[in-house]
Amino acid sequence: MNSKQEIVVGLSISLTGRFSFQGQQALDGIRLWESYIAAEGGITVGAEGRRPVRLIYYDDESRVRRAQQNALRLLRKDRVEVLLGPYSSGLTMAVAQVAEENRKLLWNHGGSSDEIFNRGLHYLVTTASPASDYLRGLPYWLATRTLPIRRICVLHSSKGSFASQVVRGIVEAVRSIGLHSVELVPLKSPLRNVDVVVRELRSIGPEVLVLAGSFQDEVRIMQARHLWPDMLKEVVAVAAGVQAFYQKLKQGAERVIGPSQWEPQVRFREIQGPDSNWFVRNFRQRFGQLPEYTAAGGFAIGLVLAECIRESGSLEDERLRKVAAELDFTTFYGKFRIDPRTGRQIGHRILLTQWRRGRKVVLGRGEVPNK
Repeated sequence: MNSKQEIVVGLSISLTGRFSFQGQQALDGIRLWESYIAAEGGITVGAEGRRPVRLIYYDDESRVRRAQQNALRLLRKDRVEVLLGPYSSGLTMAVAQVAEENRKLLWNHGGSSDEIFNRGLHYLVTTASPASDYLRGLPYWLATRTLPIRRICVLHSSKGSFASQVVRGIVEAVRSIGLHSVELVPLKSPLRNVDVVVRELRSIGPEVLVLAGSFQDEVRIMQARHLWPDMLKEVVAVAAGVQAFYQKLKQGAERVIGPSQWEPQVRFREIQGPDSNWFVRNFRQRFGQLPEYTAAGGFAIGLVLAECIRESGSLEDERLRKVAAELDFTTFYGKFRIDPRTGRQIGHRILLTQWRRGRKVVLGRGEVPNK
């Protein structure tokens, strides 16, 4: 039996399989939030006063079926009061459907494909910017370069919906600006023959190369960088937003641009909760490594949840969903504001970063003029 003094929070997360690195980071961010709430004395729930948080989680092995089974177990056996989402868009879509069928609000920190928000789901609240915004700001940034850059080639995964939505954002921006041409090249994953990619690049002759595939495929393509055509001026990779990209490629990652949901050097005014310095310091002390933006997203969803509980004075899902739809505030992770109808994040902004001498430099906040 669950103690009534505790707010029982559950999630299915990838601790093994293809998403294990990101899943572990997200889980560690959530575990740090659990400790933060304990140090704060709990979350105030109306007249009940402050209640601590207890976390329950199961490994979904990066598999859809397992994630769905875990979600049902959390809801039916563990009877969790709060359901957090998994990592990855595919797993999030699967768990979001389970949550919808059980009329349970899903607090989504790790799924950003626009497809998640196009399904008419009501029981959904998201903190991260959607996939279509990941590189939407790139063509605008390219347009500010001193030397003219015109030809863009996008190598993208043909599997799942995340990559296709990243591509959509780029194409829409290119059409809006009217300065660039864009060539789209679908890739089958896992990538088996990098030579085919190199021949394709030599045939197209792009000035900008964008990679939007799996982490493993993007790294394999980057490892063939010495074979690419000489006219390439900029390289962009979705995977370049995380430290593991540089750890895998070392000097091969230099000057590569990537999207990021959060970077510790970016500051916001009038935030609620701890700042980035506190988060980085405490994460490193507890887990022995620097946090990725996936970890920051895990901690941030907890801050949003806590604020919604305090505002509503309740753990009832409909009341929490109503408060979330009206909430407009900022944490160290950035601004939180959702579309009231879909639960899609519309306040948060993606960052464009570039690897320089082993560190990520923020190029901008991915702002799109007149958006």
